[in-house]
Amino acid sequence: MEAEERLLLIVEDDAAFARTLSRSFERRGYVVALASSLDEVAALLQTCSPGYAVVDLKLNGQASGLACVQALHAGNPDMLIVVLTGFASIATAVEAIKLGACHYLAKPSNTDDIEAAFGRAMGDVEVALTNRSSSIKTLEWERIHETLAETGFNISETARRLGMHRRTLARKLGKQQVK
Repeated sequence: MEAEERLLLIVEDDAAFARTLSRSFERRGYVVALASSLDEVAALLQTCSPGYAVVDLKLNGQASGLACVQALHAGNPDMLIVVLTGFASIATAVEAIKLGACHYLAKPSNTDDIEAAFGRAMGDVEVALTNRSSSIKTLEWERIHETLAETGFNISETARRLGMHRRTLARKLGKQQVK
């Protein structure tokens, strides 16, 4: 592959995790660029055209990585974009894919998982289908995250829309968060 095809953009606001991921991908032959916000992504897209991107779903300041996915896909529809999140839900996964991501992974994920996701961009028709119904807790978790995505990850507005106290919602999110 040419160097341009191996250019990887990591959009992550956790500097330590971004550095670790960056070093790991560099050892695999990628040229890595780092960004921590939508503004930094937009600036980078002016100077380079990555073939790959890893985007954290929730960035500092309640910003959504979904906006980054949308901007990256608009800049290069062929870019392979993997979304990483500690707040996995069906609602955000569906939105990420609709906006241009090729895969969606829950944290903790490592370089092997991400690189494998780049290779599975076309999907798998052989994936096993299950008849398992969702539990009440899973349905609640899905509804919370669907509303979070609708509000741009604004906790107060999400709590208001769900008819619960903000601290109750924060407590529920704290129990489920995967880091």
